[in-house]
Amino acid sequence: MEEPHRHSSRTSVLLSINAAAVLVAGVLIASAIWFNGGVNFRAVDERSDIVDDKLGELSLLEPATESDNNSTNIIYDIGNDDYVSTTSHEFDNTAVGAGELWNEKAITIYATPDTDICVGGSLSDLGEMYWQTSDTNVISGFYNSARTWLGYNNETCRYPVINGIGTTTITAGTYDGQRKDSIIVNVIEPPIEQWEHEVLTLVNKVRIKNNLSQLAWGYTCEEAATIRAKETMTLYAHTRPDGTSWSTVCPAPNNNGISGENLAIGNAAVSPATTVALWMGSETHRANILNPDFTNLAVGFVYDPTSTYKTHWSQFFSTY
Repeated sequence: MEEPHRHSSRTSVLLSINAAAVLVAGVLIASAIWFNGGVNFRAVDERSDIVDDKLGELSLLEPATESDNNSTNIIYDIGNDDYVSTTSHEFDNTAVGAGELWNEKAITIYATPDTDICVGGSLSDLGEMYWQTSDTNVISGFYNSARTWLGYNNETCRYPVINGIGTTTITAGTYDGQRKDSIIVNVIEPPIEQWEHEVLTLVNKVRIKNNLSQLAWGYTCEEAATIRAKETMTLYAHTRPDGTSWSTVCPAPNNNGISGENLAIGNAAVSPATTVALWMGSETHRANILNPDFTNLAVGFVYDPTSTYKTHWSQFFSTY
C-alpha cells in the first residue's frame, strides 16, 4: 500500500504478479496469491528465470501462512464458482468410442490460454500418454502436467504452450496402443472489451455477496486503465514509466475523490475468472475490490503474444 498522495483525498494501490513466468528476489510485493484452494505462490519483484516447457509454478511453492489460509477461506465463502471458468475445457462426458479419446472433432480456445486440453470426461486409468501438435507456430507443445489447482486432471489434461493465432491438429495416444485420436484446435485472440466488462461483472458479484453496492463502469478513467495495462509491459509497478505516480493517469477532479489500482500480468492471469481469483486471493488487492467507498471501476486489458508476459491487466477504482 502506498502512502496517500498530497493532492487527492486518499489513494490505495495494489499489484499482483503470477508465478508462472517469474520470479526471484524482491522488494515490490510480498503478498501471497491463492488459486482456488490449491496452490500458494509468493510473487516478488525482479522478474527473471522465465520457465520453459514445464509448469514453473510447481517449483515455486511456498508454505502457506496463517493469513494466506484466511484469504483462502474468504474465497470459498464468497463462492468459488464465480472465478473458475470451465466452459472451454468441458468436453463431451458421454462414452468415447473404442480406441478414441474425443467425441469432438474440433474445439476453439483463446490464445491467452484459458484452458487445458482434456480427453473425454468418461475416460480414466489411461496411463502415460503422448501429445503431439501439427503446427508448432500455433501450439508448440504442452507443459508436463495440467493446472490441477484450477480443477484439471493430470492424467487426462495437458496445458498447451500457445505461440500464436491459427489452427493445429493435436494427436494424443496411450503408449500401450489402445487409444489414439486427433482433434483440431482453433486458437483465437481473446475478446478484449468483453473481458474487461466481464471483470466488472465478477467484481460486482463479489460485492453483492459482501453486502456492498455494485460498481458502475468507470468511463472517466476508461482510457487511463488501458494506458496503465500497456505501461506494465514496460514497467510493472505503481510508478509509471515516466517516473510519476500511477494516479496521474486519471487524477481526481479538483482534488476531490479517491482512487485505487490493482495490476496483474502473466500466465496465471489468462481470463477474467482467473484474474479476479488472483486479486481476491490477496488480502491487499481484495481490499480495493471490497472498498465500500469506491463507486466506479474501469478495467484495462492488453494481450500481446510478443511480450514476455502476454497478458496485462489493470483495475482503476474511483469515486469520479
